[in-house]
Amino acid sequence: MSFVVTPPSIVGLSIAGSSDQFPVRRVYCVGRNYAAHAREMGFDPDREPPFFFCKPNDEASIVPVAAGKSVTIPYPPLTSNYHYEAELVVLIGKGGRNIAIEDAAKHIYGYAVGLDMTRRDLQMKMREQGRPWEIGKAFDFSAPVGVVRTKADAGEITTGAITLEVDGEVRQKSDLTHLIWSVNEVIANLSTLFALQPGDLIFTGTPEGVGAVKPGQTMKVHIDGLESIEVRVD
Repeated sequence: MSFVVTPPSIVGLSIAGSSDQFPVRRVYCVGRNYAAHAREMGFDPDREPPFFFCKPNDEASIVPVAAGKSVTIPYPPLTSNYHYEAELVVLIGKGGRNIAIEDAAKHIYGYAVGLDMTRRDLQMKMREQGRPWEIGKAFDFSAPVGVVRTKADAGEITTGAITLEVDGEVRQKSDLTHLIWSVNEVIANLSTLFALQPGDLIFTGTPEGVGAVKPGQTMKVHIDGLESIEVRVD
């Protein structure tokens, strides 16, 4: 079969201890999944059902960060309030629909550190107008993701510090135990809405302390047990 234009390349993420890569299929994100972050965004953190949005899965949006390396991303257009959001990323290795919470961990391939970069002013404008968030969340270079550590290697990750620094100053600091909806609950809920497939990524939400980053600044994100990422804004 031939195509009238060149088909897009599959984005691959590096896997610790392997020369193979993890192919990205879809990118799902959970909104407001830490209570303190929900409050700072002006919402009640009660356990309402989680909600989701998506990012593109192409090489314009996903920014792989290799082990021990730093990447540079451009400051995006049409925003003056460009925010960082440090997140645990869960990678799906076994597909399924209507997955039970107690079975959810069986569908996890591994974990990585990620950044859900956000044009906050555009997101807020869309939210106020009751419109979709895409222009605030789904733009180019909006999803840096670090090296994957497999569940077989790391075990099931349910606890651990998550921190983000900007130029060495800690801006976000929390623990994965503070997730409103656990990783397994997120997988179970998401699988009622979509048939999950191998290659899917799930950004599990960000803790409190989100804020603006400017050209020339460098973000470093750390989650216990995973490879940290370093991302500079140009």
